[in-house]
Amino acid sequence: MSGTMSAVHNPTPAKLMPYALRPMITQDLAQAAEIERDAFPTLFPPTSFRRELKNRLARYIVAVRRDDEICQPTAPPLEAAPKPTPTARATRIDHIDRIIDGARNLWQRRPGAWQPGQQYVAGFLGAWHIHDEAHIIAVGVRSPHRSQGIGELLLIGAIEQAIARRMQSVTLEVRVSNYIAQNLYKKYGFKRQGVRKAYYVDNREDALIMTASGICKPLFSHDLRLLVRAHRKRWGASDRTLS
Repeated sequence: MSGTMSAVHNPTPAKLMPYALRPMITQDLAQAAEIERDAFPTLFPPTSFRRELKNRLARYIVAVRRDDEICQPTAPPLEAAPKPTPTARATRIDHIDRIIDGARNLWQRRPGAWQPGQQYVAGFLGAWHIHDEAHIIAVGVRSPHRSQGIGELLLIGAIEQAIARRMQSVTLEVRVSNYIAQNLYKKYGFKRQGVRKAYYVDNREDALIMTASGICKPLFSHDLRLLVRAHRKRWGASDRTLS
């Protein structure tokens, strides 16, 4: 058969990041507290996330595993049949099933605060929106999930949320010894504005004040789009529901 066969173009499916962003909800409180203990073991007193969710100035977002779905409780049947008395064999099988489920959860590194029917929270970010400034007060990621782009994803979400709420700047404090975090913030346009002496109570370490200004201006928006594109290329596309 003569002629030229045209090539069939099969586009490669877009790479997806295993994590997505959404606002923190009441069901996340135990996991958020667990992450805080992991990320900030010397923090005292611990954050009252329940109170923060009621704070009109506060905005908390969480990074959750994409493959988890929140299960809604279903109403019991109107006439439930009486449960049969378990036999010794059924009791043994149930005990074995619980052991298998526990081992599976341990293998998946899902700590005790996670419960079936909940989304697994890998990290959180909290910010206060005061006047025209978003002040990031905490960023925490579970130890097993660090260096996977989650902290950067949370930062992207916080900046996008601030822009959507017409904030003019984003500010934060960071330990003077935390060069990794400082470099990440610099990449996103944060500049050093000052020092808070003995800011951290555990070792009286100083904190750098870093601020990204003009976040609603075209130049910042252009740079942010490039950074988001680079993050997507490296880690995969992510869903970000911020309100």
